[in-house]
Amino acid sequence: MLRVALPNKGTLAEPAAMMMREAGYRQRSDPRDLSMMDEENAIEFFYLRPKDIATYVGSGDLHLGITGADLMDESGSQVKRVIELGFGQSKFRFAAPERNPEDRDWKLEDLEGKKIATSYPRLVRAHLARNRVRADIIKLDGAVEISVQLGLADAIADVVSSGRTLRQHGLKAFGDPIAESEATLIEREPRPDRPETEEAKAAKRVFTNRLQGVVYARQYLMLDYDCPNDVLDEAKRITPGMQAPTVAPLSQPGWSGVRSMVRRQRANKVMDDLAALGVRAILTSEIRSCRAVDLGDDLGPR
Repeated sequence: MLRVALPNKGTLAEPAAMMMREAGYRQRSDPRDLSMMDEENAIEFFYLRPKDIATYVGSGDLHLGITGADLMDESGSQVKRVIELGFGQSKFRFAAPERNPEDRDWKLEDLEGKKIATSYPRLVRAHLARNRVRADIIKLDGAVEISVQLGLADAIADVVSSGRTLRQHGLKAFGDPIAESEATLIEREPRPDRPETEEAKAAKRVFTNRLQGVVYARQYLMLDYDCPNDVLDEAKRITPGMQAPTVAPLSQPGWSGVRSMVRRQRANKVMDDLAALGVRAILTSEIRSCRAVDLGDDLGPR
């Protein structure tokens, strides 16, 4: 039976559960439950702290897990990315008290000799070492923004989304991101001393393909249109699809019906370009899920 870890709370928890449901898996009804069996799909889900998931997966106790890429890197566990899931995007940055307008903004080198509070000491140390900056790292489990106000630290390193929390505490992000993150499906690095069974490999493949199908379905729309045959080649260039668009003759001579997947964010521009060719009845529809080996760049520019 496949054993999968999901976040039990935080910003990743509900989107991860929603993705599981879209992929056809049962989820817990009580947020206090720490595990749940989906017998129909032969999967047991475990709801764990996002920071602990990479540790459990890396130890081999669980086959797969969903956590933030930053948390995976911070753990130092022997795990690797399987697929990125398209939600929970964030940037990990330094922040320090805002300076007077006449003073120059903070630079990375200004952290030399300073005290930096963070919940991610491993990532921060590695970033500072790469840039040859020496500083004292103070590890906190959360609410690092208040550390500067309380005099514990001179600056912080933390996940930044809207920046609202930083502004509330008089802090301003600076410098390039230390890391960028999003929700990621992870698995253990291969270990010769503990090889996986073929059954486990097959179960992981099915689970991964289902999730990848949901990711694709969120990124793409299905586009249908009626196209004059004399501009069909140009229309197919605009909507190349995965391998090729589906084209079928219409009952009206000189016309074909075309179906193709297009990137959601480009759909309106694609419809404009098709309309300019004289294409008619251009419709988009949602995709609930799909299966594909690799979409790559076959569906046109992002």
